[in-house]
Amino acid sequence: MSLTKLKQFLEDHGVWYETMTHAQAYTAPEVAAAAHIPGRELAKTVIIKIDGKLAMAVLPASEQIDFELLQEATGALDIELAREEDFCDVFPDCEVGAMPPFGNLYEVPVYVAESLTQDDLISFNACNHTQLIRMAYRDYARLVGPQVLQMSVRLV
Repeated sequence: MSLTKLKQFLEDHGVWYETMTHAQAYTAPEVAAAAHIPGRELAKTVIIKIDGKLAMAVLPASEQIDFELLQEATGALDIELAREEDFCDVFPDCEVGAMPPFGNLYEVPVYVAESLTQDDLISFNACNHTQLIRMAYRDYARLVGPQVLQMSVRLV
């Protein structure tokens, strides 16, 4: 989904959002710093494989996935980070590492860290490494229908 299509999707559903441009950045902490937003409000999308099937884990930039918690919460036998070659064809209109957390639009299940639900607004990569979208978490949850789990811990 290109940024244009993502914006159209949000507008078609009557969702308020704003687009923010920032200096090119690739890691979640770099993006948060470039955009001048707290890491807890930046939703990073991590592509994982749960029992061999792609899924999105969405969590604050200030946290990391706790694979044991995620495995316990999902009941999966095996969870691992997906490799770029596992998913680049699934998100052909996004720069690698800049996928928005809308797995439902790609037929990919979405798991959200419970801690991300605590802020009214979230920001996330908008299909590229220089733009973010900021919107209300409640609207995101309504549109995506993610499964909310205890699955992350704060970075030290």
